[in-house]
Amino acid sequence: MRLILGAGVLLLPLVAPAARPAADAAYRRIESRYVLEFLRRHPVVSTYLGGSGLYPELARADGALRDWSPAALAEEAAVYREVRAELERLDPARLSPRHRVDRKAALHQIDFMLHQDEERKYWHRALDTYVNEAFRGVDWFLQGMRDEGQGRYGLEGEWRTVVARVGAVPAYLAMARANLQAGVQAGDVPDWRMVERDGLATSEENAKYFETTLPGLGAERTKGQPFAEAVVSELKSSGAAAAVAFRDFRGFVERSLSTLPRADRFACGEKEYDWALRNNLRVASPAAELYLKSWAVVQKTREGLMAAARVVAEKNGLDRPWDEAHREASTRAVFDLLSRDYPRSDDEMVRWYHDTALRLVRFARDNRMFDIPENYQLEVVVTPPVLWSSIDGAAYYPAPPFRTTGVGRFYVTPTSGDVEKLKQNNRASIADLAAHEGFPGHDWHYKVMTQYRDAISPVRWLTPGEVEGSSSMWEDSMAAEGWALYAEHLMSEPARRAPQGFYTPEERVYELQGQLLRDLRVRIDTGIHTGRMSFDDAVDLYSQVVDFLPGACRGEGLAPEKKASCETASRAIFRYSKWPTQAITYQLGKQRILALRARATRKVPGPDGRRRFHLLFMQQGTIPPGDFEATLLADMKP
Repeated sequence: MRLILGAGVLLLPLVAPAARPAADAAYRRIESRYVLEFLRRHPVVSTYLGGSGLYPELARADGALRDWSPAALAEEAAVYREVRAELERLDPARLSPRHRVDRKAALHQIDFMLHQDEERKYWHRALDTYVNEAFRGVDWFLQGMRDEGQGRYGLEGEWRTVVARVGAVPAYLAMARANLQAGVQAGDVPDWRMVERDGLATSEENAKYFETTLPGLGAERTKGQPFAEAVVSELKSSGAAAAVAFRDFRGFVERSLSTLPRADRFACGEKEYDWALRNNLRVASPAAELYLKSWAVVQKTREGLMAAARVVAEKNGLDRPWDEAHREASTRAVFDLLSRDYPRSDDEMVRWYHDTALRLVRFARDNRMFDIPENYQLEVVVTPPVLWSSIDGAAYYPAPPFRTTGVGRFYVTPTSGDVEKLKQNNRASIADLAAHEGFPGHDWHYKVMTQYRDAISPVRWLTPGEVEGSSSMWEDSMAAEGWALYAEHLMSEPARRAPQGFYTPEERVYELQGQLLRDLRVRIDTGIHTGRMSFDDAVDLYSQVVDFLPGACRGEGLAPEKKASCETASRAIFRYSKWPTQAITYQLGKQRILALRARATRKVPGPDGRRRFHLLFMQQGTIPPGDFEATLLADMKP
């Protein structure tokens, strides 16, 4: 036996190198078919990623919207089964480490889509997806247009593509309406909050956008071009038809869904949640375990926050007691003190975010944290009204990675002059969110990934279901949101020229509050989706734990700061209720990164090792870190 095994071992070096290129080539053929098929059938995801830069034939998809008909979904499922069978026939041991990881990711994605469409039939109730997809498809395409100078963007063909996509809206909404009606008949309907906020409010905002805003943007961005008049005329015509379709759709929602009882219908259930943890996020711990362990983590972070608040109080001469009975109230007093330095308008608030982002970049350059190009830019813009129900505070959407044009957008949601909301965006609070959405968070992460896009397999960019909504898989969030929360923490660590890190003591309080929020999300998300916590109890808990404001959010006569806190909490819990498992990816992803960093540091210590780790991590794309830990560590070399 030893002699036979020895012969096999001796032969392996001769067989493996020959087998690996052949197996890799076979994998790439399968992957190419899968990715092209996926992007063709998910045209808005294709636009988001710039799919036409990868496959020129996908340029037509930029003028289309997804076919949500049951027949199209069944046809799609048949293709995915074929692809899955081909992938399963590949021996992973004969693949290179990179494609071994890619194959695993593709199989998880396919399992999710088959489960979502065939077993759950989620298209019965995907109201927010239907309402948001058309706008996002247009907005992301506009975001990817090339700057032609003098305030003009895009070529004639690109604007014709926009016209085509807008023209597809009426038929798209008709299919959405049929699917939702089938859901009503099956007793599978969206939660009443989604009906009100997405179905009614966002539908009307969409109508306004297509009727007025989009033609205005077209006129502004094509001004002086020979095709401008014709394109704007067509945008007005197709936009008017889209607006009528959205108002008709809103009427259907009002008649068929808003009249249903106001019962909670958002919870996905423990079995479904655990399936998503295992398949989508690659998390072995079940929801019950995450829920149970989360509270101790919340308490520990809260202790650290109160200690940081005491430092700020003493620095600013705020005389408050810090014994066990009073320290929570004293911490709230510190937040109230810091909220006095707030922007007086939304314009000033956006400027503060932009200026703070630049300060973060300067700090990283001075301390040689990353190799930052001189032409690095970050755009901070106001969130469009259509996305207000989805974006609470701020968000980031990258430039299409498969294209060479476009710019990422750091969205900041306006307050419309609400003083209490402006106070929530006080000067000390800005840095943490700017680090998360801007630098070194999402903006930097996606710019680095885009720089190395040729080395990142296409499958690692995909967002099955949709980019961001209740239909999403959220596979990408473990890396993307985990990195962004890690980025917040990274700026608090000692640096070469700054032993205390980037943040001032005041900013450090808000960085810890941001961590506290993400820790609490694990408790809340697992709680509300498995029946351990009600929606209203989650809102109360958020306000009490994160904002240090005691009492319930229900009832009349709330103080202004409590009312503002409760409104923020309600918007947050609404998002969690729509997007099961997304909220937990921040904390779980960050912890996975820190654990991986510790292992990498043992192999290559010091600042050079840290920079090496960061680059290698970002070069992996947006799949869960658990998929690529072994390959990353193998590449950690001095």
